[in-house]
Amino acid sequence: GGTWYSGQFAAITQPSLAPMARWVDEIPNDGLIYYRFMFNADRVLLCTPQAIGEVLVTKSYEFIKPSFLRAGIAQILGMGILLAEGEEHKVRALVGLTRAYELTNTQRQRKLLMPAFSHRHVKDLIPTFWEKSQAFVNGLTREVETLTNDSQPPVLNIAEFSSRATLDIIGSAGMGHDFNSIENPHNELARKYRELFEPTASARLLGIIGFILPGVVTRALPVKRNDTIREGAATIRRICREIIKETKAKLNSAKERSKDIVSIAIESAGFSDEELVDQMMTFLAAGHETTATAMVWALYELCRNFENQTRLRQEIRANLPSLDSPDFHLNGTPDKLPLLHAVCNEVLRVHPPVGLTLREAAVNTSIQGQYIPAGTKIILAPAATNVSTKLWGEDAKAFRPERWLQPGQTNSGGAASNYSFLTFLHGPRSCIGQQFARAEFAALLAAMIGRFEIELAQPEKGINIQAGLTSRPEGGLPVRIKVVEGW
Repeated sequence: GGTWYSGQFAAITQPSLAPMARWVDEIPNDGLIYYRFMFNADRVLLCTPQAIGEVLVTKSYEFIKPSFLRAGIAQILGMGILLAEGEEHKVRALVGLTRAYELTNTQRQRKLLMPAFSHRHVKDLIPTFWEKSQAFVNGLTREVETLTNDSQPPVLNIAEFSSRATLDIIGSAGMGHDFNSIENPHNELARKYRELFEPTASARLLGIIGFILPGVVTRALPVKRNDTIREGAATIRRICREIIKETKAKLNSAKERSKDIVSIAIESAGFSDEELVDQMMTFLAAGHETTATAMVWALYELCRNFENQTRLRQEIRANLPSLDSPDFHLNGTPDKLPLLHAVCNEVLRVHPPVGLTLREAAVNTSIQGQYIPAGTKIILAPAATNVSTKLWGEDAKAFRPERWLQPGQTNSGGAASNYSFLTFLHGPRSCIGQQFARAEFAALLAAMIGRFEIELAQPEKGINIQAGLTSRPEGGLPVRIKVVEGW
């Protein structure tokens, strides 16, 4: 399906990434599929666990994030942990006898932030996840009760509410600051964030231009989208600086240690104020919209399979205290529920919020014995790997939480290799916030399904995927919501 001037560009720019999912199953390969991008630029798609492991782990520092991608995202986020790069070590000879090793920016940032994302610390944040999940569901309940009439449950776009809930969670647990987006969706940060990351046509066009022109040229183009980016990023960074100032004042006067991530980063004494702002911008982007997107896909799949929705509600109500209980957040960890755990895993497998990411060969190297010249772009596609029939079986593309409930498959889903599940990547640059995201997702979904019965507002209508920061249903997800009494 390629052309002489743009290769397979038209096919692989489909938001669903469906062509890549077909390629990994249908094209014979030894782990790599070579194709061409716009202007016939070389691309290599990784297809097997062995090839993926080589790029992400064995030779991870020979494959870096492409400079154009880093420059484009850094315009908004700064150089937080998401974009930090460098060689594995910078080595220099000292007196011809010894070597000094300097940790890269990536390693330094991960080392300083790891305590905040450890399993023990995430466990300490679960009460915060529950508290905000309770606020989310109670706010939604009020909305439903206001709109309900005698004929049928009201229709609400759940994508908007999910985004507001995850913004409040990352504000409280990540920054020690309540943005109050659930009650006030028009607050300054929420409004600017929506403007900044809205996947508009102009945003997509600038993204394509960024593949062709240097970043400095793309950013200088006199288009409204560039103005929106500059103004939005400046506003959010100003708010982040204000939060840092407030947090430092609290830490100086507080007797108890704060649990939020920014407080821990400040206490590490390893970040300048501007580096802290970069980290906060990264938390907002990576920890907010990704979980909101996962929530939307979870509700979509549970609407399509009402039996799973009913079973999940029964499990939640049997094992977790009522949302109306004053100590509901202290009596249970939601990710310990087998079906909830399975549903969350299956959503993240079938609908990875970020379906594709890139690496670039920093040096002449090889993958699975195949020579890879420096500068070659390498494609890691969770949207393809996660649903490969070669890795997950003939029902790979089907949403089946049951695959995570079989004996010995609680954390593998039956796949033979952990590289078959790419949602959080692997290796030294894997998602540092994976446990945070999983716990947040589980708490929100448990609260939502525990309280409501939901169904698609237009079940006959297909879903189009809208590509942006994440891959989500175009136009959100309109659903009918009904309060189920008794919890």
